[in-house]
Amino acid sequence: MVNRYANVSDMLGATLSRVHQDGDEEITFETNDGRRFVMFHEQDCCENVTIDDVVGDLQSLVGNPILVAEEVSSDDEEFEAKNYAESFTWTFYKFATIKGHVDIKWFGSSNGYYSEGVSFRQTA
Repeated sequence: MVNRYANVSDMLGATLSRVHQDGDEEITFETNDGRRFVMFHEQDCCENVTIDDVVGDLQSLVGNPILVAEEVSSDDEEFEAKNYAESFTWTFYKFATIKGHVDIKWFGSSNGYYSEGVSFRQTA
């Protein structure tokens, strides 16, 4: 069984058989060839990282090859921090098939000493 960190670009060309969102903490992608990818955050003491928004229908990613799979992030240096914690990071995942586009936006905040990043792992 595979259990390794992966890049979201590893999904390029894959055809998904299933996508499942578990609240605001995890999204699982299963491919037709038996691979399974999980997007999540390994929670620690003094940070909070959750799915802030999903724009588009995750089910539009099922049944056709993934044509776009990319990650873009911005941190507090790029935004004015007046309404946020000491440190924060926005992470955007962009996916597309011929059926549609989906943008998944994660928001992480902390006291500046903990990770605000999102993990992407291949588990099968």
